[in-house]
Amino acid sequence: MMKKEELYQFDKPFIDRHEAFLQEVISEEGQVLDEKTRYIAILATLLGSQSVDLYKEVLVDALDRVLTPVEAKEVVYQAVDYLGMGRVYPFLFATNSLMASKGIELPLEDQSTTDSDTRLEAGAQAQVDIFGPQMKDYWKGGHMNRWLAANCFGDYYTRKGLDLGQREMITFCFLSAQGGCEPQLKAHIFGNLNVGNDLDFLTKVLSQCVPYIGYPRSLNAMTVIQEVRAVLEENKK
Repeated sequence: MMKKEELYQFDKPFIDRHEAFLQEVISEEGQVLDEKTRYIAILATLLGSQSVDLYKEVLVDALDRVLTPVEAKEVVYQAVDYLGMGRVYPFLFATNSLMASKGIELPLEDQSTTDSDTRLEAGAQAQVDIFGPQMKDYWKGGHMNRWLAANCFGDYYTRKGLDLGQREMITFCFLSAQGGCEPQLKAHIFGNLNVGNDLDFLTKVLSQCVPYIGYPRSLNAMTVIQEVRAVLEENKK
């Protein structure tokens, strides 16, 4: 496989222009994120867009600069709920291989806080915390709803390593990057609002990910943000 350094030999003018745009995005007035948040968002976006080669390069930088191994692993684990194991599988191997090559001792400490007896109740409570009290008995609506509460929220959202705001933010990234999930994206934008991630923050997150997912999916996600903004403005009247 060709290494990134070889691109500078064969595609230098293009790479120079792309790197310049990356710096423009990072420093855009009003769209700046702290470094840790930016790396977490980009890694989640690369998972969502199935960009495993670039994911590995960004992960190296993230671990060298600001991210802990636990934080990085938690992004990958939570992706399973939104992308499926079929698409996350190669990222698990890539992450383990890269961490091992950096001398990080594996396995990492387990971040679980639930077990088979507590996952459903804890997951249902996490849904309430994120989406509101109407979710208290949502899990009773059928086996898919029960799985959603117990597995998606009880197995993953209750884990340590990332807080609830970070988990909702990466979910926003997973959904934006894979596309075709606009109803779920809108629901999780409201979820982000409920855990303290406002629309300006989500716009910054999306802006920092534009170079990695391109304009069509970025503009689609921005449209959903604006739809939510319109709803909030209407509710103020």
